Parts: sequence; C-alpha cells; structure tokens
Amino acid sequence: MDEQLFFKKLNNLWTSKEIFDFLTSLEVMSDIMASGALQRISEVEVDDNGLKNPGLLENEVFRALCFQFEFESSKLSNTGLLNALQALIKLHVDPQSTLMASLLSESKERLGKGQLTAENLYALGESLLELEGPSCAMLEQIVNHMQEKDIEKWSPREIVMVYKILQVTVREGKQCQNLIDRLNSVTLRRVSQLSSNFASVILNSLVVLRQTQAVPLITALCKHSVKHVPYFTDHELVNVLEAFLYFGHREQIFAKALETHVPKSILTMHAQTVSKVMQYCCKKMILSKPIFDAVAEGFISDADRLTPDQIAAYIIPFGTLNYLPPSASSLFRKLETVLHTRLRHFQPHTLLNLLHSCVLIQRYPINFLPKIFSPYFLQKLQAQPPGLNRVVTSQLTQLFLTVTLECPFYEGPKLLSKYQVKVFPTLHSSPDVHLFKRVKAGLLYLLKKRIYFASEVLTPYFYVVDIEIKLDEEGFVLPAAQLEEVHRRIALCVDGQNRFCANSHNLLGEAAIKQRHLQLLGYEVVQIPFFEIESLQNSRKMAEYLHKKIFPHTYG
Repeated sequence: MDEQLFFKKLNNLWTSKEIFDFLTSLEVMSDIMASGALQRISEVEVDDNGLKNPGLLENEVFRALCFQFEFESSKLSNTGLLNALQALIKLHVDPQSTLMASLLSESKERLGKGQLTAENLYALGESLLELEGPSCAMLEQIVNHMQEKDIEKWSPREIVMVYKILQVTVREGKQCQNLIDRLNSVTLRRVSQLSSNFASVILNSLVVLRQTQAVPLITALCKHSVKHVPYFTDHELVNVLEAFLYFGHREQIFAKALETHVPKSILTMHAQTVSKVMQYCCKKMILSKPIFDAVAEGFISDADRLTPDQIAAYIIPFGTLNYLPPSASSLFRKLETVLHTRLRHFQPHTLLNLLHSCVLIQRYPINFLPKIFSPYFLQKLQAQPPGLNRVVTSQLTQLFLTVTLECPFYEGPKLLSKYQVKVFPTLHSSPDVHLFKRVKAGLLYLLKKRIYFASEVLTPYFYVVDIEIKLDEEGFVLPAAQLEEVHRRIALCVDGQNRFCANSHNLLGEAAIKQRHLQLLGYEVVQIPFFEIESLQNSRKMAEYLHKKIFPHTYG
C-alpha cells in the first residue's frame, strides 16, 4: 500500500484495536508508516489524564512495532526515527527502557553528524523537552545547529518550536540573541499566519526572552490577537495578557474585543483568567463597564470558591478605577461575608490593598479596621515584603483619615502617628506639567499678580493642593502668604489625563477620594479637568473659563 492511501485509512480509525487490526492486514510497511501508526495510537489513546488503557503497551502488534524500532534504529529515516520517539514519549513508554535508549542514542549520533534537517531538529527538541526537561544538554547543541539553518523557510509550527527551545536554553543562561533577532524578524512577516495557540506561545516566549526591543513584533501580535480573543483557551489568554502587561502595551481594539468576549464567557472562565483580565484593566486604567459588571455578578455567585488573591484581584480594580457596578450593594455584602469567614487566610498586604480599595469608592470596612490598626497586624505587614514602605504607610494613613472624616461613629483603635506619612505620594496624582502651566498663566491673567495664588500647597492633612486661593469674609482674594482673616479656601484640582481612566472622563479612585476629603476638610474644591480646557487657545480664554469656574457669582 502506498503511503498516501495508508495515512488516509489510518486517520479514519478511532481506536487502538481498529489500528492494530489494520496493521495486521498489511504485509509490509515503511518506517514512516510504522511511526505514523504509533502517532495515531498516541492520538486516540492519550487524553488529559494520561494513557486511557495501559494494557495496550503489552499488545503483540504494538510490541512487534517497538521491536523493529529498537533493533533497526540505525536503518530508520530521520522522520521515522523522530516521529516514533515523539509517539512513544506521549504513550509514556519507560524512558529507561532499551527501546527509548536506542532511539535517543541514534538521534544524538545523527545530531552530532549534522544529518538532521530543520524540521528534524524541532521534533527532537520537542521530544527532549518533554522527556528530560530544560536541563537537557542536547538542547544547546540543537540551538547551535539551528543557527546554521535558513530561517526564512520555516513554517509557523517550526518557528513556535524554536521559540520554546530558545526560551528554555536562555533560561539556563545561554546567549542566543543573534538567532532570536533573526527569528523575531521572520515572525513579524508571518504574524497573520499564526493560530491563537501559536500567537500565545510566542508572546509568552518573548516575555521569558525579555525581548522589550521587539516593539514592531509585539505590536503586530497584539493587533493579530484581537481576532483570536473569542478562541483563546484560558491559559492562552492569560499568556497574552501577561505579555501585554510586561511590555506595557495597550491597544484599544484589544480592550474592545475583551469587552465583547468576557461578559459572555464569565460563567465558564477560570477564576485565574478573570483575575488576569481585571489586573490588565486595572494596570492599563481601562474602565470597561460591561466587563466590571459581569465580574461583579460572577463574584457574587462564585466568591466562596475563590482564593484570597483572586478575591483581591476581582475587587481592587473597582476602587482603583472608581466604579460602582449596578450590583454594588450585593457585591460588597458578599465581600463582607467572605471576609468574616476567611479573614485569617488573607496575607497582610493583600488584605490592606483590598480594604484600601474599598474606601476609595466609599465602601467602609469598619468591622475590619480594628484588626488593621492593631500592633500585631502592623508587625506582620512590616515583616513581609515590601514591609512598611511609603505606599503601604500611605494606604494605612488614608484608611485612618477616611474613618476620621467619613465615619465619625468609628470608635476602634487609631493608627499611631509613627505609622502615618507626612504627605501622600503622587502616584497618578502629579499635575500634568503642560496643563498646570497653562492654568497658572490663565490665573495670572485673571488675578493680575502671582501673589494671589499658591501652587502645590502642602496641607496639614497629608494632601497636596494643586492651586490654593484664599478669600476673606467678603469674598475678596487674599495674598497666598496671608494667614489671618482667611474665611474661605479654594482648592483647584488641575486634573490631567493621568487622573482619569483611559479614554474616559471617569476620575480614578485616588483623585476622587482626594477631592472628597479636601471638601470635608473645609476646602471649596473646583475641578479643572483636561477635557474642558484643552481647546482654550490663549491665556485670555483660559482666564474667562477660570473666572466662570472659580467665581461664578461675579462672572459677567
């Protein structure tokens, strides 16, 4: 029987018994046909749980095939040798058996003599990774031979295999940047041919290989991934999101594809995948209400099955991006129930991040604050990385300030002054320099003298006010340095794009809580958002806008 007809019949067989009966009916077959039969047996007899029927390894037809491969390995073609090796590894044949030793020895000999083609090298690399793991010494030899091959002719599958092998050899400390650069260049031209699995594997390899300079390839893979979003497995989607987080990449069309896919798939998605989606949205400041609403519903029904880290990953973005979903009351009721039953399972820093995110959106964890402010908990925070650094002490201070200003009925322990910061760090809240300059120029035009306003004023309450204007009892502007007869204080919040969610007019939680607290501390807060002033072309127009915004009663 010729090979083409053989493989056509073989691929229509769905049990090992059918395959063995078919093989018995043949008088003679080539080594490629015999190795193809082993591969087909591995396809139908191996699933996610391993070998379905371990007894098949004792089948006399199977043993006869193995006998031929063991004792005639030197006569095999490269394809027959390596296909048989791959199939036997998949079938969990004992790696220490004489059969496997014979095939590996023959493969090693041909590798040393340079007799293997590019495709043979990938097949051998794949087998060695599966059999011996990343420490296999032959992998480096395979990479050296790959350097000599013509990369331009490689198929997408071969490209992916090389990335996998390079990923392992580089992790072992070997340097192959020249080959990686050539590979990146070829892959860039082949991006459109990549399946969802291949795109995911390559992105993961680029992270491991730290290819931060491969910007055109990463951008192309990001755009290409958009069409695969509905088809990624959970594992593949996590790989893709981790790569975009690592490379700092944000593509609006990718976020839109997630927005379409996630709400429809939330019930079947693994919790770790949902956590990664939320982490991606949070880090990239993407407020997707359909995703957040679906995640909130998912949390309400599945919270009892989530790990503490997953609970934090689901909830923290709501505070960071300052968003309350329609199901907010049920969401936070469920969170409180979970915390009551599982509080001791949370790592100290995870718990602090979670509770801090809640106060950003006016959800007050009153019942848990006595624990947070206790000396024992603070010692635990200090003992675990990152310890009591400035970000951590700022979160503690803001929690304490929140209950002082917004929960006057709280009577539990207070935060000792030694754990309080003098001023909150400006992670996202530093004013946009260009915008700030324009607003100050407009104020100078309006108030005539620079003495009538102060910029970046440190208050006694940890916050820095962008611009402060003082008024007397009759509403006249006072010099900024004057301390007596100050009747009103106006705090101008010059809110650049960095204080809003991406492509949105929704303030981040950090900016929203600051404005809320300044009001409670007695300031009249006037928000100057970037989208209201970016079209004002000169200082006169800016002054008009500021007059109307700050002094509406005297405007006109």
